[in-house]
Amino acid sequence: MLGMGMTLTLDDLRGALAMPKEVISGFILQYSVMPLSAFFVSKLLRLPSHYAAGLILVGCCPGGIQILTSLMHLRGNVALSVLMTAASTMSAVVMTPFLTAKLAGQFVAVDAAGLLMSTLQVVLLPVLVGALLNQYFQSFVKMVSPLMPPIAVVTVAVLCGNAIAQNASAILMSGRQVVLATCLLHASGFFFGYVLARLLKVDVSSARTISIEVGMQNSVLGVVLAGQHFGNPLTAVPCAVSSVCHSIFGSVLAGIWRCTTATTTAENKQD
Repeated sequence: MLGMGMTLTLDDLRGALAMPKEVISGFILQYSVMPLSAFFVSKLLRLPSHYAAGLILVGCCPGGIQILTSLMHLRGNVALSVLMTAASTMSAVVMTPFLTAKLAGQFVAVDAAGLLMSTLQVVLLPVLVGALLNQYFQSFVKMVSPLMPPIAVVTVAVLCGNAIAQNASAILMSGRQVVLATCLLHASGFFFGYVLARLLKVDVSSARTISIEVGMQNSVLGVVLAGQHFGNPLTAVPCAVSSVCHSIFGSVLAGIWRCTTATTTAENKQD
């Protein structure tokens, strides 16, 4: 979150004003497709309550992986990806606790106030600190920025690996169900993120960006919140599995779109 905050500038806010339809469409899809998909997948597969709560929690987390849009080069709208990540992350302070309480509350007791405070601490505070550093201490940010991605990768690996290792025996017993549920959740996010964006008359490049942003979640935030506010440690397992599933799915999808230059150009001309 601190590293992401260091990438934000006032130009990002101006950029949001330049593409309001795309940003608003992405925001609405982010906080509708994934939470509802998680809820219905939990019902469809009849997940145990702790797994259902974890799946819904990760579905209610913000997007936050704009790097795959960069991997697509001109096939994705990188500026829109940055704006969507910023918008969904900042609003997660309210949206994640609210949606989790409404949807996961049907399976387990949810401490909405506790989720709100933790999200403030884990998301909003470091993002604001990063943005302020970028605004007033650019030389320092330029020096430490190359270190932030590897630090983030190690942090994700440690947190998710810890959640899986602590519950290894339970995962071996019901791991297939959790993996299936998580795969269905992210597949739904990628698919409906693109299709619904196109139905909202968003151009192909931006629709692909929205698909990536909707389908990929800030799963580590889910791991942290699950560990702090849900009594059963198994609640964190879908969040940890999610970090692997969305990385694989998103990378494959980005790779496919990266190889479709001719198709993308032809579709954009039609638009």
